[in-house]
Amino acid sequence: MLDDFMTAETLATFWGLVAGVTLIVQFTKPIVKNRFNDIAVRVYTWAISLVLTFVFAKTGVGVQGILLTIINSIGVALASMGGYEVIADPRAEKK
Repeated sequence: MLDDFMTAETLATFWGLVAGVTLIVQFTKPIVKNRFNDIAVRVYTWAISLVLTFVFAKTGVGVQGILLTIINSIGVALASMGGYEVIADPRAEKK
């Protein structure tokens, strides 16, 4: 059970980043969705994930570190988007 607020140490973990990205995107998504389509929301989710991953969970140094951080941010974005769908509408069926 969580007994404190989001911290830098929490955001340095995969699940902390997923939670942070999900919170930010869900709070600001109406602003993005009113101006752009659904694909833009996915790109926006990845951009938030990329920024948070670079700030809190950068991996390695040099080009290798940058590429690893980008790859990790894609995983965080995918988990964030998928996690929200499961929680918001667990019985949704694709048509």
